[in-house]
Amino acid sequence: MRPQSLAGQDAFAPANTADIADAMIAASGLRIEVDRRRGRGAGLNPSGRFEPMQRETFDDGWQSLEELPPFKTEVQIEKPRTAITRNESPDLSFDRSINPYRGCEHGCIYCFARPTHAYMGLSAGLDFESKLFAKPDAPKLLERELAKPGYKVRVIAIGTNTDPYQPIEKEWRVMRQLLEVLNKANHPVAIVTKSAMILRDLDILTEMAAKNLVRVGISVTTLDRKLARLMEPRASTPTRRLEAIRGLSEAGVRTSVMAAPVIPALNDHELERILDAAKAAGAEEASYVLLRLPLEVSPLFRDWLLQNYPDRYRHVMSLVRSMRGGKDYDAEFGKRMKGAGPYAWQIARRFEMAAKRLGLTRRSLALRDDLFVPPNGSGVQLSLL
Repeated sequence: MRPQSLAGQDAFAPANTADIADAMIAASGLRIEVDRRRGRGAGLNPSGRFEPMQRETFDDGWQSLEELPPFKTEVQIEKPRTAITRNESPDLSFDRSINPYRGCEHGCIYCFARPTHAYMGLSAGLDFESKLFAKPDAPKLLERELAKPGYKVRVIAIGTNTDPYQPIEKEWRVMRQLLEVLNKANHPVAIVTKSAMILRDLDILTEMAAKNLVRVGISVTTLDRKLARLMEPRASTPTRRLEAIRGLSEAGVRTSVMAAPVIPALNDHELERILDAAKAAGAEEASYVLLRLPLEVSPLFRDWLLQNYPDRYRHVMSLVRSMRGGKDYDAEFGKRMKGAGPYAWQIARRFEMAAKRLGLTRRSLALRDDLFVPPNGSGVQLSLL
């Protein structure tokens, strides 16, 4: 490892995400040593965009023997006021969701949720993968919200921000408890994950599927195990994800494949193969999302690309920008998921042709919302009159 500064201290400099984006890639002093981040996705850990100072580790020449420790997964308890988050985005097919966890140990370098860690005063880089927040009260909060008078049933999406089946779910089991509440109330739910751990809850999912209350989307980004390990270091392997599709489908759970994200000149050539493999495993539908690089995700992804695929860096980023109006990202509704321009059009046509050929284009029947039975009202404040 490169010697650290005296006593392992960091240097400080004014922080400005826009100004330091390119410098973060060029300056090796900002890159965390491999031994400290082994098994992680990001190579950087810049301060959050709301922080007044930018921390940078550097070698001051003192040849200190003291080394900074490796990044270890730490979990804190978060106590939200509500379990259900609502949105009005025209790009999304749902208006409410639940996030059992904040941050994600899967460490996917392209994750568009990384910038949300800035609201906790943490980095979108390695902090997002190692400093996690669990919400053990979420099941009780959900039960209370579902029991409120006048609650209107709509499909609740889980896994649209961070993965509900990331490794810490094995210990915390927040997702399973949420499913237990939803199943008991006969409430419809749509789940997105890239983890084969979802098969652990097949007993609950099978019961809900029999009542047409659940559908699952499995994200398969690549079939290349090496690329998957570099890009999504702690997520299930591609083979295990296909096994999850098969296991869910055989149990009668409506399952789709999500080729997301599609990254030009890196995994876009696999689009048809991913759909073929998912169809063979039992997927009923398919969708795709183009690579999204909002805020801090752009420099993190570009640094990762330089470190792992330096020969493709210029080509990948040139194509990305050709689909984003010359920028790394365009957040405009209607464009952020699919992009624009000739290359984006080509990807869309390839997907449509492959999905049609495989019979993956039919839209799911709506999940039932007429079976809902409000919880018993535990935790709900009663009226005085």
